[in-house]
Amino acid sequence: MMHLPPIPAWESLHPLVIHFPIVLLLLSPLFLLIGAALSPAKGLPYRYAGLLILLLGTVSLFVAAATGEAAGELAERGGGVDAVLTAHENLASETRLLFVGLSVILLGMIALPRILHRQETRLSSTFMPLAYLVFYSVGILYLVNTAHAGGRLVHEFGVHAEMPASDGATSATATEAQEPAESRTD
Repeated sequence: MMHLPPIPAWESLHPLVIHFPIVLLLLSPLFLLIGAALSPAKGLPYRYAGLLILLLGTVSLFVAAATGEAAGELAERGGGVDAVLTAHENLASETRLLFVGLSVILLGMIALPRILHRQETRLSSTFMPLAYLVFYSVGILYLVNTAHAGGRLVHEFGVHAEMPASDGATSATATEAQEPAESRTD
């Protein structure tokens, strides 16, 4: 009989969920670029898709932050870990705020012409989305810097999420997290 792996605890989910917002928030501008390159009518489905992907990515940032905060409570502190973890947490908060703002702006850009019953023009379907993407690039910089700080925690300092041990055995990840990164020979 096949046994399913144990369901990870909330504080162990961060490494599993963090990649969703990264991928979604990097994918959204591609749909907006395609939508801007096409005529207003033909580009509309791409702009809708870009908005939907952005909204999903923004919501998933909140889930990733919640799991990250729970995992951060269990992380061993000391040395450079504290500084990098604090930077990672601060960047994550700023990134969430930026993408909430970017989501509201794009939602307004797409919904306003419909609410006002205005026909889309090249200004609203091409030039405004391209100008918006300039601001979006700031969000991407924050997203990448947040991910980099998280990557430093894992790869430079050996901070890992605690995973439940299977069959009562000690998990290799839990054991490795207690060893300094320099003493391991992978």
